[in-house]
Amino acid sequence: MDEKQALDAFAALSQETRLRIVKLLVTAGPDGMAAGAIGEAMDGASSSRMSFHLGHLEQAGLVESRREGRSILYSAAYPALSGLIEFLMRDCCQGHPEVCNPAVASLSACCAPRKDVSHA
Repeated sequence: MDEKQALDAFAALSQETRLRIVKLLVTAGPDGMAAGAIGEAMDGASSSRMSFHLGHLEQAGLVESRREGRSILYSAAYPALSGLIEFLMRDCCQGHPEVCNPAVASLSACCAPRKDVSHA
């Protein structure tokens, strides 16, 4: 990711509803969510308001859309989000990896596989 792409991504994320949408879609996983379900999760936002925000996020490359039947499904663009994190952290340690360790540990902890407790 270059600086222009990062600026576009940060500009898109600097609005509360758009940030909430990205966090929701990250949680939803690669299958994504229908636009209507996203609107409901955003306190019942209108379809025109959701179209505006989702279009902004898609233009910034942070979400992707696809049509399934009569629905448009949106999902987080994980490569772009990873690229944004990498852009921020690219030069973090300057030869001192301990500087980056807290951020790396935080990401590793949230991405750890969940233990299946159903076999207890």
